[in-house]
Amino acid sequence: MKTLSKLGIAVSLISTLAFASQAMAGPVATVKAVNVVLVHGAWADGSSWSEVIPRLQAAGLNVVSVQNPLTSVEDDVAATKRALDQLQGPTVLVGHSYAGTVVSEAGIDPKVSSLVYVAARAPDAGEDFVALAAKYPTMPVRSGAVEHEGYVSLTQDAYLKFFGGDLPRNKALALYATQQPIAKTLFNGRTTAAAWHTKPSWYAVSKNDQTTSPDLERFLAKRMNATTIELDSSHLSLVSHPKEITDLILAAAGRTH
Repeated sequence: MKTLSKLGIAVSLISTLAFASQAMAGPVATVKAVNVVLVHGAWADGSSWSEVIPRLQAAGLNVVSVQNPLTSVEDDVAATKRALDQLQGPTVLVGHSYAGTVVSEAGIDPKVSSLVYVAARAPDAGEDFVALAAKYPTMPVRSGAVEHEGYVSLTQDAYLKFFGGDLPRNKALALYATQQPIAKTLFNGRTTAAAWHTKPSWYAVSKNDQTTSPDLERFLAKRMNATTIELDSSHLSLVSHPKEITDLILAAAGRTH
C-alpha cells in the first residue's frame, strides 16, 4: 500500500508538471490551412469575394466561394457543407454579414480549423439573434428593404448609400446588379451549434457600417474572444478593403510571415 501511495504521488506530480508545462507554452499554434471556404451574406452572391479570392490563391490556398440560396439557414448551411465535403485538409471557414450565422453552424465540421467573421452575425446556439440585434440601433439600410412575393431586396439608393457606401459608384452598381434577394423569414432562423466556442476565431469590424451596428459587431467579437481588427469601412469591407480582409484570413490560415 505504501508503494502504491508513493506511485500515486509520483503520477500526480508528473501530471501537474505536464499541465504546468502546457500552460507555460501558451496558446496552441494556429493550424496551417490548405483551403478557404468563403460564404457570402444577404443581398449578395459568391462574386462579392472577387477581390479577395485571387489574393488568397496567390498565397497558395485552395479557395471555394459558396453560392447560398438565401432561402433559410438550413438551406445555406447545407450548401456550405456540400462545399466542405469536397475538400481535404484543414480549412478556414469565412462568413460575411448574415453568413456568420451559417459558418457558426457549419464550422463544427472537423476539417474546419478556424473561423473568420467579416462584419458578421455570430449567434450562439439557439439564440434569438433578432432580439439581440434589437438592443442596438436600427441601421439606415433597413429603410431600403423592399419585399416582393416573399423575398426582400435592397433599393439601389440604399445599396449605394448604406450597404456599400465607400465603394466607387460603378463598382457598387455592379454589385447591386448581382444582389440576391433573401427569403423574408431568413433572419428568423436559429442555429443548433456555435462553432466559435471551440474553434479559433478572427473578426473584422466595419467602423462605418450602416447595415449592422459596429457596436454589435464589437460585442460579438469580444464574446467569442476573437482576434479582432477594425476597419474604416462600410459593410462591404471585403470589397473596399480586400487586402486587410485577405491578411486576416491568412492569419487564420497560419500563413503569416
